[in-house]
Formats: sequence, structure tokens, C-alpha cells
Amino acid sequence: MSPSGIPETLQFEDNQLILIDQTRLPSEVVTLRCVTVEQVHDAIYRLVVRGAPAIGIAAAYGVCLANRGSREDYLRAMDYLATSRPTAVNLFWALDRMKQCLIACTDDEQLQERLVAEARKIHDEDRQMCRDIGFEGSALLSGCKRILTHCNAGGLATSTRGTALAPIYHLHEQGHAIEVFADETRPLLQGARLTAWELSQAGVPVTVLTDSMAGGLMRAGKVDAVIVGADRIASNGDVANKVGTYPLAVLANHHQVPFYVAAPSSTFDEQLETGDAIPIEERKREEISMQGDRMVVPENANVMNPAFDVTPAAMITAIITERGVLRSPILSIQADFESAK
Repeated sequence: MSPSGIPETLQFEDNQLILIDQTRLPSEVVTLRCVTVEQVHDAIYRLVVRGAPAIGIAAAYGVCLANRGSREDYLRAMDYLATSRPTAVNLFWALDRMKQCLIACTDDEQLQERLVAEARKIHDEDRQMCRDIGFEGSALLSGCKRILTHCNAGGLATSTRGTALAPIYHLHEQGHAIEVFADETRPLLQGARLTAWELSQAGVPVTVLTDSMAGGLMRAGKVDAVIVGADRIASNGDVANKVGTYPLAVLANHHQVPFYVAAPSSTFDEQLETGDAIPIEERKREEISMQGDRMVVPENANVMNPAFDVTPAAMITAIITERGVLRSPILSIQADFESAK
């Protein structure tokens, strides 16, 4: 269960992947049951399940739903699920683990059982990761009373407690008085709909802001720290996160407000030297041009809808992982990880 007592973001029972449908929050809490690979792919693309760690877990379980369960079926499922979203590296990390599990299993009769066991292991590891990030990050935030976050990197983006919100939950449970400012996070309002919902469910005071309000609050001295999640981190420490994160980092640096990133080690992509090489997902026009059934952008006007932007490592005060805290400037992620062990 999450800190607020709501069901976990995703569960796997009776060969079905059960997801909280995040497109329906906060007005209603309903679940979606996926019984095919195609349904899992659609759920990831439509943001029924979102957040890098949760996407990875969902994809791992999705592999287990391959129709006939032959090796070829499982491999096709892995390739197909990899096309659902391009930026979150946890998706590819989890699918690679499932592929390695398939290769290592030489008994076809045990293959389904082994794959389900590997997916459950990924899920269990994420639960522990959330707890560890909460503990590691709590020391950095212990002196803060007002914390700003962007998008949703809480329990809805992971298995339970989240990444960026995990230290906040940890401190809240320890009796610290903390207030959270949640950017609404245009265009899909993950901060307003999801972060504000789960924090309020947990009893953490939360105030929703328009994305343009953060600078004014920092100038007024009303923000003690900023903490966000990450979808992919390059080997030099550059971070891809929900679009709007980079300008938030610029504002934080200008006002000398600590800017923290919280993410599991699986979010690091050692194959990419810098954030310039991170693929940025471009979402459909209608997410910006429409509000429900109402058109808010003229048909002849162009729309840009990148889902993510990249924040340079030099703007990040520290990256909080389950293995320790990496301080900026980060010259070598691998060296810092070795020292954090």
C-alpha cells in the first residue's frame, strides 16, 4: 500500500495487469485490467500508467501476457512494448532484464514462470528503491518547510512511495511540518491532478501553482528547495524530466534555491554521454490544442508538444538515488556511484 493507504499503482494477479487509470484521476479512482500485450502498450502510451519506474514494471509484466507464450511471442512482445514511449530509459532497462531472463532459461516449460518471477522481482526492487530514496533524501530536505515539485514523481509514478515525493513522505511520517507546492504541469496537469491528489490523500499540505508562478515564489523567499524526478539521466549527469523542469532549474539557480533530482540507478543511461543525445518524445497536437471537446488553439496555428526537456548537470545540486547522494558538479557518475556504495 502507498503512504496514503490507496492501492498500489499496478498489480499482477491471475495473469492480468491491473492499473490505476491515471487518466481518470482525481475525479474518480478506477482500475484498468490488461490481459494482452497490446493493451499494456496502449496503457503506457495513453498515460494510464506513467512515470519511468512504473512504466518499466508495467512493461515487464506486459511481456508475460504474450499470447501463446513461445520464445518468439515473448521476443515480439518485448520489441513491441519498446515502441510505447521513447524517453524513459527504465522501459528499456526492464525489457532488457526480461530478455536476459528468457535467454538464461533453457526449459521452455518453465519459461512463463521464470518471466513472471523476474517481473515480480523488478516490482519488489522498486518498492525497496522507493523506501531507500526516501531515507537518502530526507537528510537533504530535513531543514525545509516549503518544497516545490514538478509533474508527478510520487507513488503513482512508481510502485509505492515515489522518487521525488519519497523523502517528503518519509519526513511527514517522522512528524516534520512540510508544505508542498505542486506545479500544475501543462498540458496534462500531472501535478494538479496526480501529485496534489496523492499528497492530499496522505495528509501532506499541498498547494497547486500554475507553471509560471514558481519564479515569483522563489523571489519572495517562499521556496526552500525544489525536488523532481527523472526519466533518463546521461552519463555526465544531465537529466531528462517532464517539460518545464529546465526553466525551473534556471529559476532555482538564479535564486540560489537547492535543486534536487531523485531517481533510481536504473534511470542512468551510461550509453549516452550527454543529455543532448536523449530522445525527446513528441506528443500529439490535441493535448495542447484541445481542452476536452473545446478547441483552444486555431487550426492553422502550429503546436509544439515535447513531453520532456533536459536540465544540465551543472544546475543540479544533487541527485538522490537508492545507493546514495551524488553531488554536483558531477564529472563522473560511475565514480560517484562507487563512492556512494
